[in-house]
Amino acid sequence: MTKPIALPHTAPFAPEQIAALDKVIGGASAVQRAWLSGFLAGLDAAEGKAPPATAAGPKPKLLILYATESGNSEALATRARQDAAKLGFAAQVQDMADADVQTLKSAGTIIAIVSTWGDGEPPQRAAPFFRALMGDAAPRLEGVKFAVLALGDSSYAQFCESGRQVDARLEALGAVRTGPCLELDLDYEPAAKSWLSETLGHLAPKDAGSVIHVDFQKPVPAASKTAPFPAEITAHGKLTSERAQAETYHVEFSLAGSGLSYEPGDALAIMPTNDPALVAQVLRATGQEQDTALAENLTKNYDISTLTARQMKDYAGLTGDTALTALAEDAEKRTEFMAGRQIIDLLETFPHQLEASNLTALLRPLAPRYYSIASSQKLVGEEAHLTIARLAYHSAGRARLGVASGQVADRLRTGDHAPVLIRANPHFRLPAEAQTPVVMIGAGTGVAPYRGFLQELEATAAGNDTWLIFGHRNFLYDFLYQLEIQDWLKSGVLGRLDLATSRDQPEKRYVQHILWEQRRHLRARLDDGANIYLCGDAKHMAHDVDATLMRILADGKGQDAGQAALDALISAGRYKKDVY
Repeated sequence: MTKPIALPHTAPFAPEQIAALDKVIGGASAVQRAWLSGFLAGLDAAEGKAPPATAAGPKPKLLILYATESGNSEALATRARQDAAKLGFAAQVQDMADADVQTLKSAGTIIAIVSTWGDGEPPQRAAPFFRALMGDAAPRLEGVKFAVLALGDSSYAQFCESGRQVDARLEALGAVRTGPCLELDLDYEPAAKSWLSETLGHLAPKDAGSVIHVDFQKPVPAASKTAPFPAEITAHGKLTSERAQAETYHVEFSLAGSGLSYEPGDALAIMPTNDPALVAQVLRATGQEQDTALAENLTKNYDISTLTARQMKDYAGLTGDTALTALAEDAEKRTEFMAGRQIIDLLETFPHQLEASNLTALLRPLAPRYYSIASSQKLVGEEAHLTIARLAYHSAGRARLGVASGQVADRLRTGDHAPVLIRANPHFRLPAEAQTPVVMIGAGTGVAPYRGFLQELEATAAGNDTWLIFGHRNFLYDFLYQLEIQDWLKSGVLGRLDLATSRDQPEKRYVQHILWEQRRHLRARLDDGANIYLCGDAKHMAHDVDATLMRILADGKGQDAGQAALDALISAGRYKKDVY
């Protein structure tokens, strides 16, 4: 309990003012008094009045490291630095992509915020740092304190694996863990903010005064996950032929009146809704067919398309189903059951009636779906264009449909509205210098950001030497934006085009085959300072392209030399990925 205080009678106020102030601040908490102190200091600063000088000792050092693919870890790190500064730290934020492992030994205290990408891998830009941290040359870290916040997606088997590896490695190098590694799923934000607040509070110097930042300007609201912008669809059409094996759509959204802006390379997120047919199946499986409020809640707010190991264990505990408990506790059988299945398969295989609150407690929040923007605002104005492949497949005896792609393809049309927001991707940008060559590698919808790049170059007449290596199934059925790309070739906005059609000949031909065939030309571009961009499938294409680039860069000197050369390109910001 806060001890009441009273102003001394010698305070420079009239007796009635002292009495009034005693009522306000006499029982105020330490946080409230600190806020008031900062507010008054801010007023003085605004009037040009300097506060009395006070002696201050050196601030304790804090290094906030982050490894990010989509920007989540970076946003948390920025917030943590602001909070740390208020608590008296000399706080520094650093992307692992730019960090030197050797500097960790003088960091003082480290907070690492680490995202896991794909099947337990670190974000692409952080991969060189990870290899250095795990290597034999990594420094001893005795005297360094650390805490790790791990972000991941529990639908993947190697949930938060990169964060776990950093946590274990820092301890192995002699650093002192200040608390257990916290592992968070897609709904990470509330728990992450709480963890950062508690961690910083625990680490804060006990004798340091707080610095209170007072914002005298009303912030301008921006589109967010909780308040996305309802964008009208102004164009909606299929890009692929009727004979194509997969459907791909071009969709244009109006951003008029939103205040939203973007750069080529950024992403537009759609806040999707679930397929009503799948919602009805989930309600039927749990005995809640008549609950219309629950139906609306499931449609708009919960992920009913994935299945995680945690959900299997939670459902077993909730229902007491012995058969399910045995399955959930057997890692091998659990993994086998989960392959290709969704939450509906679990509910139908082990049917139990559930209360609405118990069902929603099993589910994860329905997350936004991010798509690379396929346009440049310099050319299209207050619009954002997307290239969306309709995800449709069969698994475990059931037809499946992508949440957002299915909604866009099957249930949205021109004139409809969809809630959207922008996610900046500053690490996937065109080079600032017009003399820098640009090599763009992509397959399928991976061509989307390159359409934005080429529109930007057309609008600005920048004159960069450009080369597009584009992979698709069939030339006649799947060549996305064919007419536009051919026009850019004719005008010179696109300097060179190489196509890899995987189904037009007996042998499969992919983008990595073109890279190898044109390796001398690629090396010449790199010698001229080229930036390489890669967009598309992370699991297969990206790995194959990386392996081919390492082979090319090794130049006969072995795998280690190729890896070192590729790491140097990544660290220099000359190899940029947008993979999914």
